[in-house]
Amino acid sequence: MPTVDVNARGRAWKRTIVGTVVAVGLLTSCTSDGNGQDAADTDTATEDSSSTDSDSDSGNVGSASTDSGTDYWRATEVVDGDTLHVVGPDGELKVRVLGINTPESGECFSDEAADALASLVADTDLVLIADRSDIDQYDRALRYVETVEGIDVGAALVANGYAISRRYEPDVARDALYSDLQAGAQRDQVGLWAPDACGNPVVEGAVIEVEVNADAPGDDSENLNGEWVRFTSVADKPIDLEDWVVADESASHRYSFDGFVLEPGRSVVLYTGCGDEGPADDGAEELFWCDGKGAVWNNAGDTVFLRDPNGNLVAVFAYGESA
Repeated sequence: MPTVDVNARGRAWKRTIVGTVVAVGLLTSCTSDGNGQDAADTDTATEDSSSTDSDSDSGNVGSASTDSGTDYWRATEVVDGDTLHVVGPDGELKVRVLGINTPESGECFSDEAADALASLVADTDLVLIADRSDIDQYDRALRYVETVEGIDVGAALVANGYAISRRYEPDVARDALYSDLQAGAQRDQVGLWAPDACGNPVVEGAVIEVEVNADAPGDDSENLNGEWVRFTSVADKPIDLEDWVVADESASHRYSFDGFVLEPGRSVVLYTGCGDEGPADDGAEELFWCDGKGAVWNNAGDTVFLRDPNGNLVAVFAYGESA
C-alpha cells in the first residue's frame, strides 16, 4: 500500500468522524489507566509479539519537553491503518498502535483505515502511551496514541469500524474498552462491519454457522489437525465458496476456498494441518489449511472471520478473551 500523506489527506477526512471521536475521547479519559496482564500462553501466536518491557505499565514516552511534563509528537507518515511514523523529542519513531488491527494491504477497507488514521493524527500534537512493552520484533514502538485534545486514536478507529479490537498480551490495558467499542460498531454495522462494506454481498443474512476447536490435545504445534473450524450452512440453497477467505485476528493467517460448494444443511471442517481431503464419517467435508505456518487459532481467544470474494464479512465468531 502506498503511504499516506498525513496533511494532504487528513484534513478532508477529519470532519467525517469528529462526532464519534469526541465521544470516544471522553470515554477513554475515564478508562485508560488500567495495567496490563500476565504474558500470553506460549501457544498464542501473534505477528506483533513485544520484545522489550517498558519502564512502566502505562506512561508517556521520552523526556519531558513541556511545562506539564508531557512529550508531544507529530505524525509525518501513515504506513497503514495501524502504523505511522512520528517525530518528537527522541527523534523519529515508527509506531504500531496498540490494541487494534486493521485490514492488510490489498484487503477490503485497508485504504479507508489508512485514511481514517491520517485524519485523526493530522495537524495535531500526539501523546504516545506505553503499556507493558516497548518495541516489537519489527522495531516498531508499541504505543497507544492520543491527540492533545484527548482523543484515543485506536478507540476512534474501532468505534467507527476501521479497525478490529485486537488483544496483544501483555499489553491489554485498554482491551475491555476497545472490545466494547467494537461490539457497538458491529451492532450498528458501521465501517467494515456493514454487510456491503466491500461491494455487493454474495449472500444475504446469516447463512453460515461457525464452530471452532482452538485448543488441540497436547502441543498445538505438534497436533495441527487437533485444531479446526467448522462451517455449517443454514441456507436453503447451495453456497459456492470459491475464493471465500477464512482469517483470524492476525495479519498472517488466511485460507481461500478453491472450488468448493457448501450444500444446504451440510458442514465443512477446515483443519489447520495437512491431510487427505474428502468426506468424514459424520458426512462433513474435510479440508486442510496446510500452509506450513503452524497453529492458527489462539487458545486463549481469537475471532474467526469468513469473507465473501468481495471481502464482505459473512460470518464472525469470537471466542475466549476475544468474545
